[in-house]
Amino acid sequence: MKAGFIGTGSIGAPLATNILDQEKSLVVFDINPEATKSLAAKQARLAGSPREVADEAEVVFACMPSIDSFHAIVSGPDGVLQGGAMKIFVNLGTMGTEAVGAVERALSAKGIAMLDSPITGGVQRAWDGDITVISSGPQEVFDRVEPLLQSFARDIHYVGGEIGQAQLVKVCNNIMSFTNLVVAAEALVMAAKGGVDPEKALAVINSGSGQNSATLTKIPNFILNRKFNMEAPMHIIEKDAMLWRMEAERLNVPQNVAGATYHTLRQALAMGLKDGDLSEIVRVVERAADFELPRTRD
Repeated sequence: MKAGFIGTGSIGAPLATNILDQEKSLVVFDINPEATKSLAAKQARLAGSPREVADEAEVVFACMPSIDSFHAIVSGPDGVLQGGAMKIFVNLGTMGTEAVGAVERALSAKGIAMLDSPITGGVQRAWDGDITVISSGPQEVFDRVEPLLQSFARDIHYVGGEIGQAQLVKVCNNIMSFTNLVVAAEALVMAAKGGVDPEKALAVINSGSGQNSATLTKIPNFILNRKFNMEAPMHIIEKDAMLWRMEAERLNVPQNVAGATYHTLRQALAMGLKDGDLSEIVRVVERAADFELPRTRD
């Protein structure tokens, strides 16, 4: 199947590049022409709209940053619903069950199948073809798309036959990841304010039962060096946490611990960090503690 890709930002570009490297052909679109330059240099065909992508490609991937942009590239005046070649639409973003359900119904009305396949793992893993994919939707659709997913994914988890199930698993993963980072930042700030070298405190945590992805990678690689360059925009992270909150309310599940994480993210936005990096969540903790972690790494 000829493939197309919409949304070639910081995470979409490496995914699209890996598909292009495997398939040797790809039609792409992004609202920002700068975001498609590297793909054009590798001979990807540049389209002028989502509709143009869907006029050429049988399977179209979309990696959008927001729910509004997700709906726009599907149902807008030049959306993929107006295309004539697309047979399968694959969502790679975190959009929540409500948004993907609405899109699936619109696609189905035109005889187009959908696979919901949100990704997790970060930008560097995307470039390395090492991303994790969570998929849900009809088994036969997953089977057709899986070879393309394998171009950029190390682990592909098919979690069920219903659109939205993958979204539910993704927001669960995300809120756990965000909570790990917030509590790790609180713990390390406390140790350092108490006079302990944060590097030494981190070494203990990482050899003990407190270790998690935040202590193993995010804090040493993005916070202790004060670079704050995870390439995870705070406003997108807050959107993902908001989607978790919506699902928790829909399913009547307690929000006690993760709810505190959501409020910490909201505090970050109130501090002016909307366009900041997720790793800057430590600034919220530092302000409340009236203490700043020393820079201990280059």
